Amino acid sequence: MSGYVRDLARRARAASHVIAKLDAPRRGAMLEAMANAVEQGSSDILSANAHDMARAEKAGTTGAMLDRLRLDEGRVADIVAAIREIGELPDPVGEVTRSQAMPNGLKVEKVRIPLGLIAMIYEARPNVTADAAALCLRAGNAVLLRGGSEARDSNIAIAACLHRALREQGLPPEAVTLVEDTAREHVLELLQLTDLIDLAIPRGGEKLIHFVAENARVPVIKHYKGVCHLYVDKAADLDLALQLAIDGKLSRPGVCNALETMLVHGDVAAEWLPGALKDLQSRGAEIRGCKRTRELFPDASLATDEDYDREFLAPVLAVKVVDSIDDALAHIQRFTSDHTEVIVSRDTDAVDRFIREIRSSAVVVNASSRFNDGGQLGLGAEIGISTTRLHAYGPMGLESLTIERYVVRGEGQVRHPDVVAAQG
Repeated sequence: MSGYVRDLARRARAASHVIAKLDAPRRGAMLEAMANAVEQGSSDILSANAHDMARAEKAGTTGAMLDRLRLDEGRVADIVAAIREIGELPDPVGEVTRSQAMPNGLKVEKVRIPLGLIAMIYEARPNVTADAAALCLRAGNAVLLRGGSEARDSNIAIAACLHRALREQGLPPEAVTLVEDTAREHVLELLQLTDLIDLAIPRGGEKLIHFVAENARVPVIKHYKGVCHLYVDKAADLDLALQLAIDGKLSRPGVCNALETMLVHGDVAAEWLPGALKDLQSRGAEIRGCKRTRELFPDASLATDEDYDREFLAPVLAVKVVDSIDDALAHIQRFTSDHTEVIVSRDTDAVDRFIREIRSSAVVVNASSRFNDGGQLGLGAEIGISTTRLHAYGPMGLESLTIERYVVRGEGQVRHPDVVAAQG
């Protein structure tokens, strides 16, 4: 190992202690300064992003990856707004989540504290540089960022703005440390730093997630693929179901909370499915369906198990007609990635059963899958959507970037007074 990343992590670790000591108002002021710096540096960020885009297009990058890489004035404004919104959220550090008086007079509390140093390993999306920094620092942590090579110039430009803000606040810029050298061996080095890094969060494609999970010695929370399902029940409002299918699949196909599979109860399939799929197709969706779907909509190509297991990240929708909610649940349980599942139904018993039997990080009732997002769920922004059932599950906001520890307050209590008396 070169030691390049260890040196960066060592400095970031030292900076984490400084950030952890700040009170909530000071951290809020820090984030406001970061938002101002990104806003003022917008032209430099867009210029750097133009270089990244040109390089990516020359390399043949297309579709969802190119869309994730692209920044414009609106998206930079969204980054600024997200930092400000995070800065205005209630500070979780120091929150007492449990308090109990014991019979012996001890007062036992559970209190939120920062995790420490969080490593973020991600691809393509330069906005993650700012979102991750804002979330980690607001929760009292430092962050070590390793973005993808395709967004290198954009990430450097955003990080430069954040560093300027930290210096203006009299804080160590190393609290937001970017690994500018994107060589793969540096990721391997990062994943071994158990003495410096408290948590690693990979965010990107399946290959990246598997690489991190298979090579890490530090704790990892996985942001795995989003194979999201929409189940149209026999008691569904069918006009609503079409709206949710359009929004879930086509509003932004290349994101993890986009729909990939639609399951339709056989009792409403003949009535609803041909028109719904024609509407989706007219809007640019490619339809892949089971045999029963193709009988109702011949333009659909035949779907395979690989299609039902796939995150398309494109305007492609896999469709299956099912005979019952039992069949729908069985299909989801087989192919789920534990991300987001939606039910459209006015039957409260069906809804309650769907909620009870689905274990994904979000279950959505009569609303779009696109709402499984930190910003939409009141978290301000998210560092990722955890599909790992440890510590955090679903969109990870500020609370997910802290841990709870015990604080025990006493007045001289001992556990074995007889032993103390005998030894005295």
